[in-house]
Amino acid sequence: MLITHDTRCSLDAVVDLVNTAPDGDTGSVDSDGLATLSDLADFVGKHEISDVGLLAERDLATVRAIRTKFAQVFAASDPHSAATVINDLVAAAGTTPRLTDHDGYDWHVHYFAPGASVADHLAADCGMALAFFVVAGEQERLRRCEAPDCRFAFVDLSRNRSRRYCDSRTCGNRLHVAAYRARRKEAAG
Repeated sequence: MLITHDTRCSLDAVVDLVNTAPDGDTGSVDSDGLATLSDLADFVGKHEISDVGLLAERDLATVRAIRTKFAQVFAASDPHSAATVINDLVAAAGTTPRLTDHDGYDWHVHYFAPGASVADHLAADCGMALAFFVVAGEQERLRRCEAPDCRFAFVDLSRNRSRRYCDSRTCGNRLHVAAYRARRKEAAG
């Protein structure tokens, strides 16, 4: 599956967005990563989201609402369920595909209408990035970390679809070390 630069940026943004949720079912963070307008501005800056005007409290509320919808895509048990949520997100965003080459990037497609809110921008571009996975029959790559104390979302881009943890250096390594210590303790009697 070919993943273009702009699709990869949208995937990174949607994963980070879902992982800002405070709910134990949608992430392992204790507090909301989008609690304030400043948090939203930081998120927009980190992901270099273009064509975003002055942010307001309404933007914060609508981005939190689409975050919940995106979490449903990662929780979907089948492509039909994922497609239903993605279709609703993209349709509500008033998708208007257009070619652009802004900020030194090569030509790519934006799916949000010019002047769209940050929530519509995310719903359209991130929704389309997730749609590509459903269309390609790769919806199972939209996963949650298998570590018992972490349920962060991630996109498994490994060749053989074998990634189990959001970060192998933290969650994966922590579980491997715990299993090793348990085996050693059991062997020691």
